[in-house]
Amino acid sequence: MVEKKFTVLDLIDLDLPGHDALELRCIAGRRGLPRVLTEPDINRPGLALSGFYESFADQRVQLFGRGETAYLEKLHNDNNIESLRTLFTYRIPCCVFSNNREPIAEFLQLAEDACCPILQTSLDTTDFSSRLIRVFSNQFAPKKTLHGVLVEVYGVGILLTGHSGVGKSETALELVERGHRLVADDIVEARCVNGNMILGRGANNLISHHMEIRGLGIINIAKLYGIGAVRDQKEIQLVVRLEEWDQNKNYDRLGVDGQFMDILGVKVPAIDIPVRPGRNLPIIIEAASMNERLKSMGYNSATDFNQNVLKWIENGEAQNAFNNKDDIY
Repeated sequence: MVEKKFTVLDLIDLDLPGHDALELRCIAGRRGLPRVLTEPDINRPGLALSGFYESFADQRVQLFGRGETAYLEKLHNDNNIESLRTLFTYRIPCCVFSNNREPIAEFLQLAEDACCPILQTSLDTTDFSSRLIRVFSNQFAPKKTLHGVLVEVYGVGILLTGHSGVGKSETALELVERGHRLVADDIVEARCVNGNMILGRGANNLISHHMEIRGLGIINIAKLYGIGAVRDQKEIQLVVRLEEWDQNKNYDRLGVDGQFMDILGVKVPAIDIPVRPGRNLPIIIEAASMNERLKSMGYNSATDFNQNVLKWIENGEAQNAFNNKDDIY
């Protein structure tokens, strides 16, 4: 399947929360709204406006702040718009004017002739720049689809994986019942942000908070347990692989040797949990979540236990306990 390209129109239509909203509107060049954004960055075209076009970053969004707008006014007053004609010979994706600043009439006319979208935002230049970079970081991040259930347990994003029917959804449902939150069931879209963080969310926002329970059918977690039982996205910080108990397999009993799962080039801590009747998986996953938080704070239970055992042996206490074992009986 060919991935949908991100256009200027898509940028305007993004439905973002208040602290991320770009507040964009098109004031000219509407015929160019289907232009594709290919570079996740911003350019301030001050040098270009002065006539210097060497190494001009024409594939980026061109941001006009107070200085650039004032220079446009100077070009208008000097009746010198030749550099503007050169600007629109490049196929730039769009121009954005911050603080609701108005471009000069000549600029708007040249943009219309070149089918270049001219956008306007009420945000100041610095705020808009930081918000747009965050949008680009999300939109252009490498993505892949994972089969599993993503939940948030004690603030840790945990991806439950395993073959169909192993009990991923049922375990996640019990975790929600215990006060934790569901992010996505069955299909999880993973995105690598900033090269070192994996964000997970539902592949489809309309159905991501629904869950399929065999024998029960489809249930809406947000409606059944309240809006506090779900969240839109969460960093994947731990992968829990559920598998049926195999008596011939040696499972990790100490946790000293850490395991990882590679997701889009990022190594995410992973553990294998065998499933069999009588095992309380939600409690085990809660313990795994709290243990992962301890590790992030610099404390490793398995390493600490190993060091204490070594000290016990070095101090001779282990030998004394062995020699005096008959006293116990």
